[in-house]
Amino acid sequence: MVKDSLITRVLEILEHQSVLRPRDLDAYGIPRNYLARLHKRGLVNRVGRGLYMLPQTDVTSQHTLVEASQVVPKGVICLLSALNYHGLTTQAPFAVWLAIDNKSHQPRVQNPPLRIVRFSGQALTDGIQEVVIEGVVLKIYNPAKTVADCFKYRNKIGIDVAIEALKDCRRQKKCTIAELWHYAEICRVAAIIKPYLEVLS
Repeated sequence: MVKDSLITRVLEILEHQSVLRPRDLDAYGIPRNYLARLHKRGLVNRVGRGLYMLPQTDVTSQHTLVEASQVVPKGVICLLSALNYHGLTTQAPFAVWLAIDNKSHQPRVQNPPLRIVRFSGQALTDGIQEVVIEGVVLKIYNPAKTVADCFKYRNKIGIDVAIEALKDCRRQKKCTIAELWHYAEICRVAAIIKPYLEVLS
């Protein structure tokens, strides 16, 4: 029998955090199997592997970022998804772009669709900021790091996208030239980005 007090507590948590994983309940001292049991009773929806939501949850346009961060907790939102979040592109990527460590296992996730890019060293760890979306803390690269990453992966996303992101980042004053140069050196694209920075400086 599911205790009413714990049912109420789980539902309260879901009102503040749009998506829950069973392991998220550990912090509240609630058994992990409660979400599956509540799903069987029709009180929560299972929206992905190990992901649960309230049926009436109002999701934002960034909801897929929340789901991706929950299913790949060590991933960092990057490239086109980070550009979209920071308002540095007109493109709305179909899949969520995530950076993971070179040595990490490939995530086996069907939903949401993911584009995995492997980073290492400072390219993985520097420039991360934490943002809260739908009550969930996500890791995402800051605007300057994202622009540098776009130049590094210009063959994947297109050099035109990288240039547009650089121009928008400076026009919107979301970073300084010094910050861009710092991350360009970390990403080893200083020589590539230098001509564009000189035009904008």
